[in-house]
Amino acid sequence: MLKNTRFHTALLMAASSLTLAACGGGGDVDADIVVLHRGNSAEPLTLDPHKASGTWENNIIGDMFIGLFTDDAHGAPIPGMAESWTVSEDGLTWTFELREAVWSDGEPVTAGDFEYAFQRILNPATLAQYASLLYPIENAQAVNSGEMPPEAVGVEAIDDNTLEIRLENPAPYLPGLLTHYTTFPVPSHVVEEFGDQWVQPRNIQVNGPYRLVQWATNNFVHVERNERFFDNESVCIDEVFYYPTVDAAAGVRRVQNGELHLNNEFPGQHIDRLRREMEEYVRVYPYMGTVYFSINNEIDGFADPRVRNALGMAVNREFLAEEIYRDGRSAAYSLVPPDVANYAGGVSAEWASLSMDERRELARELLLEAGFGPDNPLEFEYSHRSTGDNPRIAPVVQQDWESIADWVNVDIVQIETQIHYENLRSADYQIGDGGWIADYNDPYNFLFLAEERSIPMNYSRYRNPEYDDLVARANQELDMEVRASMLADAEQMMIDDMPIVPIVFYVNRAVVSPEVTGWEDNIVHIHRTRFMCLEGAQAEAGSSGDSSAD
Repeated sequence: MLKNTRFHTALLMAASSLTLAACGGGGDVDADIVVLHRGNSAEPLTLDPHKASGTWENNIIGDMFIGLFTDDAHGAPIPGMAESWTVSEDGLTWTFELREAVWSDGEPVTAGDFEYAFQRILNPATLAQYASLLYPIENAQAVNSGEMPPEAVGVEAIDDNTLEIRLENPAPYLPGLLTHYTTFPVPSHVVEEFGDQWVQPRNIQVNGPYRLVQWATNNFVHVERNERFFDNESVCIDEVFYYPTVDAAAGVRRVQNGELHLNNEFPGQHIDRLRREMEEYVRVYPYMGTVYFSINNEIDGFADPRVRNALGMAVNREFLAEEIYRDGRSAAYSLVPPDVANYAGGVSAEWASLSMDERRELARELLLEAGFGPDNPLEFEYSHRSTGDNPRIAPVVQQDWESIADWVNVDIVQIETQIHYENLRSADYQIGDGGWIADYNDPYNFLFLAEERSIPMNYSRYRNPEYDDLVARANQELDMEVRASMLADAEQMMIDDMPIVPIVFYVNRAVVSPEVTGWEDNIVHIHRTRFMCLEGAQAEAGSSGDSSAD
């Protein structure tokens, strides 16, 4: 059960009463407050759009801020702050006219706020770990590396309502990229006044549908309706609580018990039982993402592609997909999932068609060639996330690797998810699990992860100038079919080197109460609260009163 402040307990009781009413069991719906309780995987490390890096942070930040584009209920990009836009003939210059909107304190949202935001996130002093996502923008990499001043980035406020973005290469996927939190505006007048403390509840100002009220660490994040949001009259939910449901099974139980309206994950091994017990709650849908293991290429033994391939081929992906996950995931032999837009596909590890016995024999031969054996055992640590199915995957993979030979020894270490990703970014690991969920529907959003310039998001520290050059030339190509083929060639080059080990292609899983309306399963698994409601509740602008800054 929840052990929160008396303030939160009172809110939870009020929300429970509302839930009963919304289901038709408690009389009239209380029109004064409509509260949604969301299970959200993990504790956010930050709510600053320029310092975040997790999907669980995106779920909150994307409810508070709106970029030039935003995600609709189906996860597709739609205009946000952009009212209209034009693109130059060469595809390199995009000019946006902004809609009239204000921050939650009533100050206008201007093109200058966007210009300020792009300069801030790319300024190396900000230490934005996700800044490399913006490298398609003119001078972004040079600014982020400190070679040029922040003012050199190709984002310019022509006037208060007109923003120009200049690109290094054509980017047909730009609207999708501009839904990502790295591209969100920030209130320059607030950031300048409060510095890193600007995201504290007492200071923060937002341009999205919800404003931060309270952050009780490792307990909940509480937001409430922003009355000044430009589409506030269409918003139904007045308040949202996000809970770090690290234990997905416990999160499911809280949904079953009526404590949460939804949890954005459930353990795959429970799917059959959940479909028997609460079928109308269970949501499974294809996901634009890949589970993969990163191999730290800076470690001597792992610098050899023979070793990396040996470890890659020894993992029985089909067994993991069919017997451990059991939720529709499929074995992955490439980083880019099927059906990604603008892509030729057809990439696979060359040994993918071999039987597991044949793979283990080949893996043993490769390790012997690389100098490992009875007199020089291969010993390493495999670290994994504490959430979801990852603790169940670890001993299976350990057994796969140790089945190569009795001189392969693997230690398993479970680490809290946020800390694990920090370790990956800082290369403080040997082999580590992880997953990548696409930020926009284009193969480059996967392939940039192997570019040297993408370190630290390139967890493996893979460095291949030939790969980098091919990806760069592909992104300059205006013919989309030629570009797709070049990117596939680049991915094949990378998969042959095996700096990372693709494991399975994701599906997204959630349990959602039938009383929640507006939840639409989609390929990006993004579900903005502004499009949701509770059955029987009515969207009423201004229903929750003035926003609190405390």
